[in-house]
Amino acid sequence: MPQRHSKNNNDLAFFTYDEKRKLGYGTQKERLGKDSIKPFDACCLCLKPFINPMSCQKGHVFCKECILECLLAQKKDIQRKLAAHAAQQKQEKEEEEERLMLEKARELDAFDQQNHGALPQYNDKNHSRDKNGFHGANSVKATSFEEEALRTMKAFWLPSATPEAPVKVDAPSTSTVCPEGNEKLKLKSLFPIYFTEDESEKKKSDLDKTYICPSCKVTLTNTLSLVALSSCGHVFCKKCADRFMAVDKVCLVCDKPCKERNLVTLAKGGTGFAGHGDHLEATDFKHLGSGSGLGLVRPAAKT
Repeated sequence: MPQRHSKNNNDLAFFTYDEKRKLGYGTQKERLGKDSIKPFDACCLCLKPFINPMSCQKGHVFCKECILECLLAQKKDIQRKLAAHAAQQKQEKEEEEERLMLEKARELDAFDQQNHGALPQYNDKNHSRDKNGFHGANSVKATSFEEEALRTMKAFWLPSATPEAPVKVDAPSTSTVCPEGNEKLKLKSLFPIYFTEDESEKKKSDLDKTYICPSCKVTLTNTLSLVALSSCGHVFCKKCADRFMAVDKVCLVCDKPCKERNLVTLAKGGTGFAGHGDHLEATDFKHLGSGSGLGLVRPAAKT
């Protein structure tokens, strides 16, 4: 018999607290580090230092090539969905016309047989099958509840519920969306942005670029809120933008007039500090399944 110790007691019919912790049972939480935070000078699509950056009106920054490829792919997908929806509507129209022709032919056949003295075969009062396909000795019509149940029923013996049944395609949206914020985005609403490089520091490569605010010469990092002017594209820190551009209505670099609506706050990844207001904690829930130690893993919401 093993020792009665909490860490060696493995002959029980249930898992102890220490065994559950070793198996990773329950909700696992981990704080995101610096490597998991997107820097302000990285593209939202390729997550690499941007090349020819462009921004939307919500402040999401993309490489010019990345966002153009994304919008082009969305347009091709919209055209494919529109073609599928048009083909489905055409098929439904043909089926409806065929159904009306068969119904009219059935009525003419019944009228012809009735005039020649034959018994009518397609009369709702005498026919044993009603319009929904129900059989019965008294030919009772289906109630509204049965009709609704027949439409929503998921059974393998119904032709409309089989895996081979065609999937109904809804009318797709014809507008492209921002891949980061999921709001409507058009190509003409994008505007290029220009960062001021710090030429005083020696850079080892083109990727190790340092950007500064052209007004106060402060090095731009994720701790600062950045503002871009949609009229000219120059980027400033938020303090300088609120102090000068919002008051003087002119860019400090190119002297181009701007309005308050031209001030666009750029989105950034975060700093890693709790006081910055970013929720940088990833959670994952894992529960034990029957017959195995690990069981199923269900990811929880990540922020």
